[in-house]
Amino acid sequence: MWESEGLQTFGIVLIVCASLKLLHLLGLISFSEDSVEDELELSAVRHRPEALELLEAQTRFSRKELQILYRGFKNECPSGVVNEDTFKEIYAQFFPQGDASTYAHFLFNAFDTDHNGSVSFEDFVMGLSILLRGTVQEKLNWAFNLYDINKDGYITKEEMLDIIKSIYDMMGKCTYPILKEETPRQHVEIFFQKMDKNRDGVVTIDEFIDCCQNDENIMRSMQLFENVI
Repeated sequence: MWESEGLQTFGIVLIVCASLKLLHLLGLISFSEDSVEDELELSAVRHRPEALELLEAQTRFSRKELQILYRGFKNECPSGVVNEDTFKEIYAQFFPQGDASTYAHFLFNAFDTDHNGSVSFEDFVMGLSILLRGTVQEKLNWAFNLYDINKDGYITKEEMLDIIKSIYDMMGKCTYPILKEETPRQHVEIFFQKMDKNRDGVVTIDEFIDCCQNDENIMRSMQLFENVI
C-alpha cells in the first residue's frame, strides 16, 4: 500500500503524465518534423487558434513545435476544441482497469481556464507549456489550481480527498493489495496536516508551494518530462 509521501508525489507526477497521455494520443511525442509544413494549416474549423507568433510569445514552444502540436490537435479534434466527454473518452482508453471519468473531469477544468466548457488549442498549449517547460513555481501553481476545485484560492481537505479518490478510482486494479475504503482519507489526513501549517483548515497556495518545494521527490519529479517534445 502506498505511503502518504508516495501518494503525494504520485498525485503531482500524474498531473504531468496526464498531459503526456494527450500528447501520445495526438501522436506528438514521436511525430516527425520533416513532414510538417512551414505554416499552420487553418482549414475550416469551428475554432481558429490565435496567431502563431502570439502563441510562440506566450508559451515556451518554438514555432516548429507549435506547428507539430497543432497538426496533431487538428487531426484528432477537427472542430478545434475538445469537450469534457472527449476528455473522458481519452482517459478511459489509457486507464481501462479503473474509472478515470472523475479525474478527467478535474483535469479538464484545469485546462479549461476560461471555463467555457471546452478546451481550445490555446488552452491546451498554454497548460502544456507550463507542465513541460515551466518553472517549478509555475508547475506548482498549475497543480494548486487543479486541487482547488471551486477556484476560491484555497484547498480544503474535502477537495484534496476528491482529487485523491479520483486518482485511486482511475488506477483501479493497479493498486495492490486492494485498498480499504478508508485508505484515501487516511492518506489525505496525513498529507493535509503537513501542508496546513497554521492549522486553519485550508491550504493556501503559499503553503502548498512551500510544502512541495521542500519535498525532494516532488522536486525531482518536476524535472522528468521537460524534453519529451
